Amino acid sequence: QVTLVESGGGLVQPGGSLRLSCTASGRAFGPYAVGWFRQAPGKEREFVAALTWSGANTRYADSVKGRFAIFRDTAKNTTSLQMNSLKPEDTAVYYCAAENGGWGSPSQFAYDYWGKGTLVTVSS
Repeated sequence: QVTLVESGGGLVQPGGSLRLSCTASGRAFGPYAVGWFRQAPGKEREFVAALTWSGANTRYADSVKGRFAIFRDTAKNTTSLQMNSLKPEDTAVYYCAAENGGWGSPSQFAYDYWGKGTLVTVSS
């Protein structure tokens, strides 16, 4: 069993930055791929970024390419999402998820474990 806890959300102005972290507990965070998803009010959950268990490959939604970066600190069982140049449309609850032995699928249905989410609000 893997427990995931997100942190780092908050209120930021347009153009600002935030770093979200996802910390795993319960067992070593591998060989799990990690994905970040988000859900804005009134919208479906959507894929944001993913990282393979090896850390060698990443995947991003077109809407965040060039602005967001996903990376992992294996020793700390933590995967982070650095978000730069934030826009109001990035406002959402952000969730991290673990995909058992996976490759970082953009489909939420591929993931086995989920955190409870952290709210990111981009507003002036």
